[in-house]
Amino acid sequence: MIKFSKLATKEQEPVVEGFFHREFHRHPPAYTPRYKSSVVRSPKLALVSIPNSLSELTGPVFGHGILGDDDNDLTVNYADAGMRPALGERIIVHGRVLDERDKGVPGVLVEIWQANAGGRYRHFKDGYLAPLDESFGGFGRTVTDAEGGYEFRTVRPGPYPWPNGINDWRPSHIHFSLFGAGLAQRLITQMYFEGDPLIPHCPIVNSIPEPSLVDSLVARLDLANTVPMDARAYRFDIVLRGRRSSQFENRS
Repeated sequence: MIKFSKLATKEQEPVVEGFFHREFHRHPPAYTPRYKSSVVRSPKLALVSIPNSLSELTGPVFGHGILGDDDNDLTVNYADAGMRPALGERIIVHGRVLDERDKGVPGVLVEIWQANAGGRYRHFKDGYLAPLDESFGGFGRTVTDAEGGYEFRTVRPGPYPWPNGINDWRPSHIHFSLFGAGLAQRLITQMYFEGDPLIPHCPIVNSIPEPSLVDSLVARLDLANTVPMDARAYRFDIVLRGRRSSQFENRS
């Protein structure tokens, strides 16, 4: 098995400064009836803006010491010693976490979770008939390096049906969670794959009002970083704030 490069471990002190205001009109409305879960999850009262405190601007601070050797390699991090790697199309997902000025943000804890290659989660409430993979847990994490870079090795998740409408299917996607300096709570988003025909049919995707925001959630095939005879690569940059801000589900 070809081992992919590990990220740098150099730590940097966070920069203490204010933030650009978010442009709410570019984000999907919290109440979107076509996406049924939003009916009960959307807030019923007006939003309240709370200023950032010093602790929110400067912490928490994460280091690579919290990580295991294979935390960012989902093909092997769940399997016991001697078991085969996870089944499926092997891929590398990499990119950078950027601020509104296009500067890399170091020390961000990036976590991902996803379905297996058949489109099934390792969760007791997942009733899809696709088989489970005994070597795949579907969860990984890493910490961004000095330039805001991150990298995961995994398998491409399969699409799956969900009980939103009569024939609704989720496109292949990976969930991302970010937690780091200046984030009052973790930020959650989803990454889709370039060329997936299910993207324009997904009610969750269609709740996003601007095509440019949908496009910001689509990872591009990156042949330059593909490992020959092993794994294709996809690049997915995440912008925290500003006009190019990525769409985050818990910022609506």
